[in-house]
Amino acid sequence: MYITTTGLVLRETEYKESSRILTVLTSTEGKLTVSARGAKRRGSKTAASTQLLAFSEMTLYKGRDNKWTLTEARSLELFDGIRDELELLSLGSYFAEVMESVSDEDSPSPEILSLGLNSLYALSRRLKSAEMVKAAFELRMMCLAGYEPILEACCVCGNSEPEKGYLDLVGGIISCAKCSGFGELMTPLRGGALQAARYIIQSEPKKIFSFTLDDDALHELGYACENYLLTQMDRGFRTLEFYKSVNI
Repeated sequence: MYITTTGLVLRETEYKESSRILTVLTSTEGKLTVSARGAKRRGSKTAASTQLLAFSEMTLYKGRDNKWTLTEARSLELFDGIRDELELLSLGSYFAEVMESVSDEDSPSPEILSLGLNSLYALSRRLKSAEMVKAAFELRMMCLAGYEPILEACCVCGNSEPEKGYLDLVGGIISCAKCSGFGELMTPLRGGALQAARYIIQSEPKKIFSFTLDDDALHELGYACENYLLTQMDRGFRTLEFYKSVNI
């Protein structure tokens, strides 16, 4: 069976001398493992379109063994703007690892793919700071993965504008200072940071980066979004650790 689809390369693994094994998040088939034979060969027409973070149109063949093989590919967007800066490339790689973690094999995830593409585009074109794009990506991705936090009001007293809000990283709820239990898995989310988090959750997909924050509020938002994702996913990400090591 042959199909033609578009997809973002989330992972590339060297296979033998000239081939690659790809993890691709496609627009129609969800996450697929694809064999790209000869993709590393000198002069290969599929070299660029099968590299990490390449968004490409691909023709795939599914054999009797239910394994996918790449037969043709052409790159649609390579996000060149992130490839010449290690900080941005490492952050894009983290986005890819998160998308791989929340996506299912053979189950279409168009909203996850769209968020990933929009986030990589924002990084590549320097539309917003890397810290802002990262925070918006993490929080919106948790919403798409089924872990949307409830931030409308304090979960205890109902105050919609808590002066000193705290996010419960496990329960995904907000509480004001007087109602908070101040546990280890509580983190501040107040004022502008809280308003930005609400905006990220509720905004149209292509407008999630259309907000501004001062540095202190952005740091607070970024810390909350990252730790909410790590807590809900119950795992770490090696690409995140590498990003932090180069973003000092």
